[in-house]
Amino acid sequence: MTATPLKSPAQRKTSGWDNFQRKYAPYIFISPFFILFIAFGLFPIVFNGYLAFHSWTPGTGLGNMEFVGIRNFTDNLTDPTFWKSLQNTAILAVESGVPQHLIAIPLAFAINMGLKKAQSFITAVYFLPYITSVVAISVIFFTLFSWQYGAINAALNYLHTLPVIGVLFPGEKINWLGVKEFVQPSIATVIVWRYVGWNMLLYLSGLQAIPGELYEAAAVDGANRFRQFWHITLPLLRPTIFLAVTLSLIGGFQLFEEPFILTNGSGGIGQQGLTTVMYMLRTYQSYSDAGLAAAMAWLLFVVIGVLTIVNNFAFGRSGTSGSTGRK
Repeated sequence: MTATPLKSPAQRKTSGWDNFQRKYAPYIFISPFFILFIAFGLFPIVFNGYLAFHSWTPGTGLGNMEFVGIRNFTDNLTDPTFWKSLQNTAILAVESGVPQHLIAIPLAFAINMGLKKAQSFITAVYFLPYITSVVAISVIFFTLFSWQYGAINAALNYLHTLPVIGVLFPGEKINWLGVKEFVQPSIATVIVWRYVGWNMLLYLSGLQAIPGELYEAAAVDGANRFRQFWHITLPLLRPTIFLAVTLSLIGGFQLFEEPFILTNGSGGIGQQGLTTVMYMLRTYQSYSDAGLAAAMAWLLFVVIGVLTIVNNFAFGRSGTSGSTGRK
């Protein structure tokens, strides 16, 4: 038998460094992500859950927290203003969410089928509002909705002077943000204008994943564009619809910037523009009750979660299971 030669100290040192690299270096390289996630992602969630069961006035020190159990949740559930804000949020989510998809799906279909040469330019134009500052957008629309000097009222008043079709338009100026019936539609208009391009891009991506042979076969069988859209596009676009509607639900129930700026943070006439996130901020800042605001955030989380589950049954995989099998 031949004896195994002993390693030199330099070789043993190199071997130990190699073992360290193999065992610990990967964790060191990915540690910045976990550190940032724990500090700015996980900790706020955990602390907010802890805070929801306490009464605490911001700025008084953590030692002044008082455990109150589920009182914050029951106070919110018995607060008429909370239910009013949740109702406003739901109405705005529907008024702004439904038109987004009703406009975005046919628009994406038209671009994909007949406007391929100008697809990049049209997509960029429609996507531009999404990447524009929401503050700038809201300020511009605040000016457009102005009662006395707004461009919208000026255009409607001009159309009223036209023969025949003039009777279809109002002859007097409308206070869009000062009349109870117009506050929510005005806010919804801004949201629709901002997010149509984003949803159109999602649907366009989904359409481009559909094999073109299906449309060619349908055309050979005599199907027109509408029948192709109804029998091919919509069924195969269902996963994309699920994603887009889910994002709209989450964003719709987290509305803050547009209604806050358009109503100057007050919620508007009759509190018609007061969303749950706005009321959450008011509870924290004006009422100095961080625990109540934290409980409100968790109640909103539950609402979004339930609606996402319902959306999953409507458009997700569970909504399509059992419907594709042969009879």
